[in-house]
Amino acid sequence: MSIPVLAVAGFLGAGKTTLLNHLLRNGRGARIGVLVNDFGSVNIDAMLVAGQVDAMASLSNGCICCVAEDGEVAEMLGKLASVRPALDLIVVEASGVAEPPAVARTIMTADSEDFHYAGLILVVSATEPEFGHGLPVADLVVLNRASEATDIDDVLASIRAQNPRVPVQPTDFARIDPTLLIDIPERAPQAQLSFDELLHDEHDHDHPVYQSVEYTTGDVLNPRRLLALLRDRPEGLYRAKGFVDFGAGHRYLLQLVGGSLRLQKRRGTGTQLVCIGTGMDTDEVRAALHECTTEPADENAILGVHKYVV
Repeated sequence: MSIPVLAVAGFLGAGKTTLLNHLLRNGRGARIGVLVNDFGSVNIDAMLVAGQVDAMASLSNGCICCVAEDGEVAEMLGKLASVRPALDLIVVEASGVAEPPAVARTIMTADSEDFHYAGLILVVSATEPEFGHGLPVADLVVLNRASEATDIDDVLASIRAQNPRVPVQPTDFARIDPTLLIDIPERAPQAQLSFDELLHDEHDHDHPVYQSVEYTTGDVLNPRRLLALLRDRPEGLYRAKGFVDFGAGHRYLLQLVGGSLRLQKRRGTGTQLVCIGTGMDTDEVRAALHECTTEPADENAILGVHKYVV
């Protein structure tokens, strides 16, 4: 099993560690490994998450994108991927000075059969928004301290100007529903309220802010059209998972996170997909999927699928 590796980036003080702690506390049974890095002799971020993570590795010698060449990132991720029982997710928390494109490239370069890049979350403070070079490569923007912002519409407009389709999740205390990021394993017990939820109890855990669209069809999908749809995703679409049937023995398990697409060959027939996001036009998503069945594929259309097959 290849474990997804999720990068969390953003400027100092935006709320990256707050997001990570929230995910760890409220993962509802998901086994999460963490790779943190922090500038300075005392790794404060590692101390903050210690005690509530299933496995942790730390880069204490600086920015993650500065140690890529010596293979340390790949080594650390490999160690986390080998933990037993297996992890469900690895989160890489980049230091505030790390450039998000470099972080994403570092993880992609380290990719192996044991783990794979699963997107980048950019954490932005709505009260002091700093984007740097992160927005164009972000798969999800967590807009933290949203209730404190006096010009939230202007901030959203700035985000849309640089990345029109990226899902944006306004929140406080970096509290996003973990289901938006990870499949909660069936083994998870019914957990009691965490300290985080008791402290800020607004019943958000009973009312998910993400949206989902289920799409099922027995018609064959046109691979060329589906790939074009996934490259130019409807606004707000963050994840997609399920089975896609391109006909003639070409049925695949599909996993999409942001711009990262993976396909695995599967037996059977029929398409069953679930699309997940925030701020989506669900009718638009459903109509776009249906359009993938309205035009028969040419004999070469399936060739574009092969580069995504693992």
